[in-house]
Amino acid sequence: MCTAAVYKTKDFYFGRTLDNDFSYGDEIIITPRRFKLSFGGNKVFNTHYAIIGMAHAGDGYPLYYEAVNEKGLCMAGLNFPGNAVYFDNAEGKDNIAQFELIPWILCQCADLKSAQELLRKINITKVPFSKTLPVAQLHWMIADRSGTLTVESVAEGIKIYDNPVGVLTNNPSFDKQLFNLNNYMKLTAQIPQNTFAKGLELDRYCRGLGALGLPGDLSSQSRFVRAAFVKMNSVSGEGEKESVSQFFHILNSVDQQRGCCVLEDGKCEITIYTCCCNADKGIYYYTSYDNHRITAVDMNKENLDSEELVRYMPVVGEQIMEQN
Repeated sequence: MCTAAVYKTKDFYFGRTLDNDFSYGDEIIITPRRFKLSFGGNKVFNTHYAIIGMAHAGDGYPLYYEAVNEKGLCMAGLNFPGNAVYFDNAEGKDNIAQFELIPWILCQCADLKSAQELLRKINITKVPFSKTLPVAQLHWMIADRSGTLTVESVAEGIKIYDNPVGVLTNNPSFDKQLFNLNNYMKLTAQIPQNTFAKGLELDRYCRGLGALGLPGDLSSQSRFVRAAFVKMNSVSGEGEKESVSQFFHILNSVDQQRGCCVLEDGKCEITIYTCCCNADKGIYYYTSYDNHRITAVDMNKENLDSEELVRYMPVVGEQIMEQN
């Protein structure tokens, strides 16, 4: 499972956790403007916006989990099992396979408005990338500094939701996740007031009582509530280091630790990596489960007019500074 969020100080930030029990072989991949991208079997772009994000390079094609383009538009795909439905090709639509959706949007669209216009014409097809990589059941969060959308392809078709909290996890569908926040309207980051009963004196015996009742388990619905509360009450300075640090603190509130989510086969789901993209500057920051040091890849330090992918293996070993 996974959690995605946006955050805004002076710059706009976007990122996610990727939670799983194994890795496909993740790399930070920059798709430069002249890398040839093909879609739907017959749509080819020889020039497009440059993109950076975490991906698996399947046969040289960037299968992005999340990414940001050079214009500051961001997109992430998150697990949506049992709800995602894809279709056969449809006449009069842009027939785009599920694995093509992130580059399809980010290579063409400079902002959220243009992405929304493109989504109105789209039909997400059930074509797999290969026999060894079946179709993933996903829904998506798309954002820029103007706002956030959630996109779901379900049995009724494509649904596009305004996302006022700037957070996405997994099941159930986004409209139900958002409705569930009504059950937590009494939560506060402030010192709580005693409204239990008239004449009954109750003691504020510790700090943090305002958030009493904030769910702490690892279910997707609880992670949605927790990430939304932490993100929307978050306070930080506007500098780059302060903002990036705070963003990682937000997503660390939904970390999955090895041993706390044991699957049927005995394997453990963990937070394989956490990322934060400065969408304004094109910088991709990340940490991994065994490396808490924040590492950065700046797309603008590369030749963005190249025809070849730029690929960086993540730094995954723990880096500990010995102070004495």
